[in-house]
Amino acid sequence: MWNPYAPLPAPARRGLGIAAVVVVLLAWATIAAMGLVSPAKLPAPWSVASAFLRLAWDGTRGESLLLNATIASVSRVVVASLIVGVVGLPLGIVMGASPKVDAFFSPLVDPFRSAPIVAILPILVMWFGIGEGMKIAFLFLGAFVYLVPMVRDALRAVPSTYWISAADLGARPFEAIRVGVLPLALPRIADALIVAVSVMWTYITVAEYVNAESGLGQLIQNARRFSAMDQVFVGIGVIVALSLITNQGLHWLKRRLFPWETE
Repeated sequence: MWNPYAPLPAPARRGLGIAAVVVVLLAWATIAAMGLVSPAKLPAPWSVASAFLRLAWDGTRGESLLLNATIASVSRVVVASLIVGVVGLPLGIVMGASPKVDAFFSPLVDPFRSAPIVAILPILVMWFGIGEGMKIAFLFLGAFVYLVPMVRDALRAVPSTYWISAADLGARPFEAIRVGVLPLALPRIADALIVAVSVMWTYITVAEYVNAESGLGQLIQNARRFSAMDQVFVGIGVIVALSLITNQGLHWLKRRLFPWETE
């Protein structure tokens, strides 16, 4: 049991994961049924399920409030992910390939991994206003400061012997990076991108707190304002589900692109 290197069969892993979820749901239902916590603080699972159905289809409006909010949030994460990939991946690769470039950009990037990125939200509001640009910029910066150093470190983690071997075979310095180092770093770069997208989901509610007409963060904020905790739990649950689906989907894509690294 206490062997971190022993492989765990997929059915056993899924079974244990499902068991953990069932235990939490049973404990939650028990606490709610016994009235140990006020419904204003912890709504019952069946109340959350009822709120989910109401948000999934609003008969008076003839639309799904939850679907509209989900589409808005997913769209923002997708756009920010594309921008951070286009900007952050090349910068991280260049920083990993050149100590001089790394020394120049590191003081501008590394400190923000430990700083609360939420603190710059007022600055983004002043620069970009309160529209979509501000929300995309906030998600971009929140993921950018994690992605770039991780991509840089992925290249640095490749043993130098591969760069030396490529150079000995006649490759120029950056060509040795491209053919000898970068291919070996790609799986770790994929991990960095997965982390960056996951970070965006943790910031989506903050990004949508400011003048959002739709989105899961806006849905949670409105529900909190009216003390509708069951709807708050629905919004949080959907964000967690979307984050999990995104994470699993990206890991599936990574296994298909780099099967040698996962086998």
